[in-house]
Amino acid sequence: MADPLDPILSGRTSDVYFMRTKHIMETEGLNPTVSMELFPSADGILCGMKEVITLLRQVLPQDAEVWALDESTLMQSKEVILRITAPYRSFVLYETAYLGILAHESGWATAARACVLAAGDIPVISFGARHVHPSVAPYMEYAAIVGGCVGCATTAGAELAGITPSGTIPHALCLVMGDTVKATQAFDRHISSDVRRIALVDTFMDEAEESLRVARALGDRLWGVRLDTPRERGRVTPDLVQEVRVRLDQAGFGHVKIVVSGGIDPTRIQLFRERKAPVDAFGIGSAISGASPIDFTADIKEIEGRPVAKRGRIPGLTHNPRLQRIEL
Repeated sequence: MADPLDPILSGRTSDVYFMRTKHIMETEGLNPTVSMELFPSADGILCGMKEVITLLRQVLPQDAEVWALDESTLMQSKEVILRITAPYRSFVLYETAYLGILAHESGWATAARACVLAAGDIPVISFGARHVHPSVAPYMEYAAIVGGCVGCATTAGAELAGITPSGTIPHALCLVMGDTVKATQAFDRHISSDVRRIALVDTFMDEAEESLRVARALGDRLWGVRLDTPRERGRVTPDLVQEVRVRLDQAGFGHVKIVVSGGIDPTRIQLFRERKAPVDAFGIGSAISGASPIDFTADIKEIEGRPVAKRGRIPGLTHNPRLQRIEL
């Protein structure tokens, strides 16, 4: 597997003016030690810092200084979250990369945190990989976990987060097998027993009836059912969840949990909670994966110890006692 840092280290993902800046400085014999500070444009959850530190460790000299906030920290708008002090040519080529890493991952993590806060004690799982380019899907999933999700759908994202991926059967398996119960039984036969048995119950029949069918077929082995009713049929509603819960309980399947997915966002979560719908977990896609990035800015604030700044910014280092020295 290719090193994901290869295109970054080569400079191919950098704004070309940084490549030209490095060439000019090399030609002119310039390489001053500078202090560069990064800050966000909005409050949020800081994410991507681990990846940025990994990059900086590969490019900075040993006597460089890096100060940073921890991954998953609640950051404030304009707060300095990273300071790099090193010869400028050693890291000039990577500003585009570390700004982009922090921008997207912090945006995803912040959106995930909004969903998690709305859900309260109800677990949230990230299902949004299908809404982003596959090259960034693992980082989106990782950011969702940093934001508080308890699970994610892709193996690569789960590996980054140090967890096991979540997911059982798609509608496609139900369709090709022609029956939800048959599809769930096949999953039960062939997939490791340490994976929860969760049946998708909106493919063919009424959700409540389908839930009872799979519950009768799997008994105690069925962990839960997932409701993913599409917009064309009114989506999953609090009343539908309540009906499924009551019918399962009346039939003696009180152990079977209910997972709700399909167009779930903080507003929808609030609706389910206000209506006291007995949801045991939420699966969330584009409300996390489609989150806007949080813009970050990088400013040189000192050159060879001399305070400097572009117009509109304050020259010199910005005090932030929350920054911690990073070992390189």
